[in-house]
Amino acid sequence: AARWVAVGSAAVVTVLAGTGLARVIDGEMLVTTVGGWTPELGISYRMDLLSGFMATLIAFIGFLAVLYPPKVGYQADPDRSLPIHALSLLLLTGAMGVVMSSDLFNLFVFLEIYSIAAYALIALGGPLAALAAFRYLLIGTLGSSIYLLGVGFVYFSTGTLSMAQASQGLLALGDSPTVITAAVLLITGLAVKMALFPMHVWVPDAHSNATPSVHVFLASVMVKVGAYAVIRIVFDVLPPGFTDIFPLYGVLVITGVIGIVFGSWMSFRQVDYKRMLAYSTVAQMGFIAIGIGLNSNVALVGALLLVLVHSFMKAVMFFVAGSVYDATGRKKIPQFAGLGRRMPWTMVGFTVAAASMVGLPPTGGFFAKFYLVLGAAQAGTWLVAGAVVASSLLTLAYFLPIVESIWFKPDSDGPDAPRCESSTLVVLPIAALALGIVVIGIVNVAIVDALLEPMADSLTVGLGL
Repeated sequence: AARWVAVGSAAVVTVLAGTGLARVIDGEMLVTTVGGWTPELGISYRMDLLSGFMATLIAFIGFLAVLYPPKVGYQADPDRSLPIHALSLLLLTGAMGVVMSSDLFNLFVFLEIYSIAAYALIALGGPLAALAAFRYLLIGTLGSSIYLLGVGFVYFSTGTLSMAQASQGLLALGDSPTVITAAVLLITGLAVKMALFPMHVWVPDAHSNATPSVHVFLASVMVKVGAYAVIRIVFDVLPPGFTDIFPLYGVLVITGVIGIVFGSWMSFRQVDYKRMLAYSTVAQMGFIAIGIGLNSNVALVGALLLVLVHSFMKAVMFFVAGSVYDATGRKKIPQFAGLGRRMPWTMVGFTVAAASMVGLPPTGGFFAKFYLVLGAAQAGTWLVAGAVVASSLLTLAYFLPIVESIWFKPDSDGPDAPRCESSTLVVLPIAALALGIVVIGIVNVAIVDALLEPMADSLTVGLGL
């Protein structure tokens, strides 16, 4: 019963989030204040284009993660799945709270809610997973503490926790060291949650040892929520002209470029499938950081499109990991040889996601990277554009041998090994997300025109972009 309560709850929230997004696309702003607090204390929630987009994405991915069979997704006996589903819903609650909060302290509270649920979910993967969860707890707590210290600087300087009012208060302070200190603390703390290089160190172990559905939460929800929070702080809280006193954009671009090179190279060196995907996530977060830091509407559109597409891609790949392990017990990349003939639907989904990771048309990944390269070219940062293209080639170098092995090499169980496709509920999320990756690519212009470009315009309206 717990599983179906979770599935039903996630389905309802997905519908509600989508309905809210449709309303804000039409120009309506949804705001509610809790408990009658004054705006200075800021216990309020807001849905605008960015938060509506993120809420809908989080709810949809969360729905698929809890729909995925617990025996495969959490590798758990159904009789022991009650705390798993409760923790999953708690994680989604925290993620949703982050994207809906309009004050800095409430955002911190929800960051901690989803982080604590994630620590517990990761630890359910076994002894090594428990160790990875403990390390993540230490690093995550440090990141949260740094962010909270930044909130303290903002509050004692401006007297408010409201994002909008804090921005005005920080603007009045001019080039005060307090503003720089607050900004550095806020962005550094959130970079840990976003898994931005070099604050990514918790990612490889957490991804390698957790279970597939928890991986989906980590790579498709949690790091995206961290990226959302960075975008919100950079464009809605820090005052216009802040980059005149501190080179924030340059720092984001540099760390992003290093992150995509480092993450791509480390992915290339891996044998363990899930560890490869972990380092790949570090690279993809580097792309998003570049999109934020290029000071270009086009690049920001590319970053927002990549948030959407990457959530789909990584969910597919981790659901594939669950499907393969459930059907064959295999975890290592060389063991995937020949599975295209034995698990065709699962491996078609993997191939589509891999093509999008590389950036091949007509997948959504191609167009996200296209907007990033175009934004870099318009900004005159050709080295950044070259790094994006080079990273795509390196991604091709580690995905192409896997795809070739899947479809053209013999299975280790022999040429007569029977088909072993997983159940419908295992394959269905893979198929739906893989189809979504292609559809996003085909209709990307409509998505950009109706949603992402207005979103980028609303974020950068005070920056003159």
